Amino acid sequence: MSVLPHVSPTLAAPLRVGRASWLVPLRAGLVAIGGLGMLAVLVALDLSLGDFAIPVGDVVRTLLGGGDPGQRFIVMELRLPQTLVAILVGAALGLSGALTQTFARNPLASPDILGVTQGAALGAVGVIVLAGGSGYGAGLVGGTLQQVGLPIAAFVGGLGTATLLYLLSWRRGIDGQRLVLIGIGLSFALAAGTSYLLTHARIQDAASAQVWLNGSLNARGWEQATPLLWTLLVLVPVALLVARSLNALQLGDDSARGLGVRLQVTQLLTLVAAVGLASVSVAAVGPLAFVAFVVPQVALRLTAGSRPPMLASMTLGACLVVGADLVTRVVIPFALPAGLVTAAIGAPYLIWLLLRTNRKVSA
Repeated sequence: MSVLPHVSPTLAAPLRVGRASWLVPLRAGLVAIGGLGMLAVLVALDLSLGDFAIPVGDVVRTLLGGGDPGQRFIVMELRLPQTLVAILVGAALGLSGALTQTFARNPLASPDILGVTQGAALGAVGVIVLAGGSGYGAGLVGGTLQQVGLPIAAFVGGLGTATLLYLLSWRRGIDGQRLVLIGIGLSFALAAGTSYLLTHARIQDAASAQVWLNGSLNARGWEQATPLLWTLLVLVPVALLVARSLNALQLGDDSARGLGVRLQVTQLLTLVAAVGLASVSVAAVGPLAFVAFVVPQVALRLTAGSRPPMLASMTLGACLVVGADLVTRVVIPFALPAGLVTAAIGAPYLIWLLLRTNRKVSA
């Protein structure tokens, strides 16, 4: 049953920003607005609840500059940066998944399925292990390497994986099934490389990297939130600009060229934006399993469109990651990485999608 049966998925309104303009489907806009409302509730709960509960009213006063010193420290120094990281990571992964699934015209084509996340993780673990520190964990790495080296290594690893995937998949065009199959193979190879690095690391570094590899939001601060924010400010406009051309790609490469789309430029910008968003997220919190895979498909089904909606994917991705952070800090009585919560949600969905696809092929 449709969640929004009274709004046609084809009904759209123009959105203009300067000289650029988009047609925004009203149904997708409603889903995005609903996601923002849900996100506001989750953020309020995430800032309020914990080992030291603070009423929502006091949280608001603290954010506005009031509150006592204890509340200001808990909210502004401990909870707010962690919640902001969760919002930014969720939005980045949701948008990255929407880009890759639209680019490949395949619902399985998300950064974690295609190996991009594993490539970014391999690069980041290389910095953690080979530099003899623990990255964003216990703080054994110097500030420069911690803030610069890890994101750069993650981006290079993700971009290198995406480039190799593109080259191996190219046969006079990109076929979605071939892309996914090669991506799964690359994922296993890169995961093996990460395991190899861990076996040759110091015990402290390997333990820290293993916690990070499960996708942990614990103790995330402003040093992770700042590069995430700057990356989104750069890459989100690129993604929204390229989204207009991605609509034409749904018709096939030849049809897109006939409509005047600069195919190679569009594919390159899409690849760079998707890889950048996924890689900086991995650098900040580690691989959060299935967020980039599940969220765009949920947004697609809510909007009943022809491709995953970008803005709705961002808001729903932020909701999922903030919700996972809330579950690990409040609901579960012991420490648990947020990545395990997202994996528990995403794995059954992957199985359902594979079974559903298999039934369609058999029919």
